[in-house]
Amino acid sequence: MQTISPITEQLIDLALTEDLCAGDFTTDAIFTDKDNSKGRLIAKADLVLCGQHIFTFIVEKIESRALGIYQPVTIEFFFDEGARVKKGEVIAAFSGSTQVLLKAERTALNFLQHMSGIATQTRALADLLPNTRVVNTRKALPGLRELQHYAVRCGGGHSHRFNLGGGTMIKDNHIAAAGSIAKAVQKVRDFAPHTLRIEVEVETLDAVREALDAKADIIMLDNMSPELMREACALIGDRALVEISGNVTVEKAERIRDIPVYCASCGALTHSVHAADISMRFD
Repeated sequence: MQTISPITEQLIDLALTEDLCAGDFTTDAIFTDKDNSKGRLIAKADLVLCGQHIFTFIVEKIESRALGIYQPVTIEFFFDEGARVKKGEVIAAFSGSTQVLLKAERTALNFLQHMSGIATQTRALADLLPNTRVVNTRKALPGLRELQHYAVRCGGGHSHRFNLGGGTMIKDNHIAAAGSIAKAVQKVRDFAPHTLRIEVEVETLDAVREALDAKADIIMLDNMSPELMREACALIGDRALVEISGNVTVEKAERIRDIPVYCASCGALTHSVHAADISMRFD
């Protein structure tokens, strides 16, 4: 089983406290610690599976809080992380304490569905851009960044900066406040460790030329049309790595798949993804 980081454990503790701080009147009224159940997790749509270890960890957390003598819960997943699952297939089988299973159900599913949704969307975009690295952004939900980045990797994508200390990226507001791309790049070059590449966000061909003159390592073409992207790539050549960003989606992938860029970043992979449709059914 994968290691759960302290950040993720705190997040799970918060989620469980939020859901169970007043107890579970329904479950405790109907079942005792001697009642047991078994059932399955079922894919209600095609998906890429992600978050099995989180699902299992949440169940174990509930077990550790349970009172009385109960049958421990066992969970058997039938797919690897990152595997494609077809609609109707059984993802996992479980058995054990009815109280534990019902108290864990919603929170465990929330994480599994969210992470699988990210992995599914990432896989779809990566399949459409086979020659380009698909990367996420820092547009992640607070507290979920670690799990969201992990889910992107499960879907065949890659991480961009995990946080502000993970790289240097000169964006439009940095440029506006500094006065020019050249000034911003020079200040970063004088300040940052030599091990960090310098990335500059641009929106016009004139800005591309300025970033090239400043010897930026990576040039991000932000919100450009496919036609303008092609012009920019021809201008850049092999003088810098090229990233494209802004409205990179599954629907628009066909228009950009032949543009020779190093990576395509997509904030929608983490900030507005649809949860995968997974049901937890008792037999």
